[in-house]
Amino acid sequence: MWDSEHPETEASPVASAWRPSRRTALGALAASVAVPMLTGAHRADASAGTTPALLYIGTWRGTQVNGARFDPDGATMTPFGVVAQVNASWQAKHPSKPVLYVGSGDPGGTVSAFRIDRASGALDLIGRVTTDSAGTPGGLSYIGVDRPSGTVLAANFAAGLVAALPIRQDGGLDSPVSTVVDTGSGPHPRQTGPHPHHVAVDPSGTFALVADFGADRVFIYRFNRETRVLSADETTGPRFYAANPGSGPRRLLFHPNGRTLYLLNELTADLQVLDWSSRKGELTSGQSLSTDSPEYAGPKSAAELGMSRDGRFVYTSNRGENTIVVFAADRRTGRLTLVQRIPCGGLSPWSFTIHRGGRWMLVANQVSSTVTLFSIDPRSGKLTDTGTSMPVPNPDCITFGYRASSVVISAN
Repeated sequence: MWDSEHPETEASPVASAWRPSRRTALGALAASVAVPMLTGAHRADASAGTTPALLYIGTWRGTQVNGARFDPDGATMTPFGVVAQVNASWQAKHPSKPVLYVGSGDPGGTVSAFRIDRASGALDLIGRVTTDSAGTPGGLSYIGVDRPSGTVLAANFAAGLVAALPIRQDGGLDSPVSTVVDTGSGPHPRQTGPHPHHVAVDPSGTFALVADFGADRVFIYRFNRETRVLSADETTGPRFYAANPGSGPRRLLFHPNGRTLYLLNELTADLQVLDWSSRKGELTSGQSLSTDSPEYAGPKSAAELGMSRDGRFVYTSNRGENTIVVFAADRRTGRLTLVQRIPCGGLSPWSFTIHRGGRWMLVANQVSSTVTLFSIDPRSGKLTDTGTSMPVPNPDCITFGYRASSVVISAN
């Protein structure tokens, strides 16, 4: 995804694999600051931008945000240390202001707003708000910015709700002006109740779609951009698309054609292509593809979903098989064709982000505590592991820290 949107409050199915200690990871991070960050990456075109970009990297179930600089011409990642002591389960950059929003896994689902110092990369706390007054343990799985309405939309995985937080003039946040609560459950032990995992506003700007991991549904709520109010039908409740039982909907992404929605299911590791009608507010099934290789028989766990800026290629990460999977998208229909399946360069690719030039993907490998750099062939969409990686303790979300390098998906 573009300056990705990343993840949640549940444990990874591969968490029993090797995990470096916090002391080991932080030691590696500190030692790497004075060392040029590796070689072997292909050099980017000048059009991809010559100014190093700020990166902010969250720590899964940790208490810090790490800072780094990415040079697209030199293909280097240079860390500059911890910039905030805060639980960081997901991040989003304001599309025009130097402000970073950090969603937490703490009880109550707190969202913190930080002002970015563009010269040093330092973060200065503006303020924080909670999304769940009951203080439900577990917190948020996703936050994203809807620019036209000036709203942060937050998916509170633990409390089963989605909240709309107004953005103030200074970039800070006000308390939720609106919340909606999902309903339902699924057959998997982790699906005992609703767990919203992602929110995407449709291209018409009149609906907010919620991928609910626990309910096996994509809920379709009305969204009024003037009032920032999310709402369901008073009589029938929210419309929804029913995914297969036990699939665990995780990520949503609209194709630029405005008529196609991609749904990534975590527990079944499949990618669904859905047809969207903004007139009816309705989703219908169109295509389903596995992100697992045919010979893979291990635990299933799809994680991240992203797209090239021109909509020609769709990318997913697979934490079960430790791969990134590339699909080509038909520009008219949005239907997908498998292009490539490549190792992620580490363990448990929790999320990834694509640089604005379209030639670089940065992958957060959470269990191996590394951020790995891949080059992207803009013609074929294929990835190449550059051999460049940066140690970061248990990374879960990578966000570019200034406007020129970030795009709100859905994505920020």
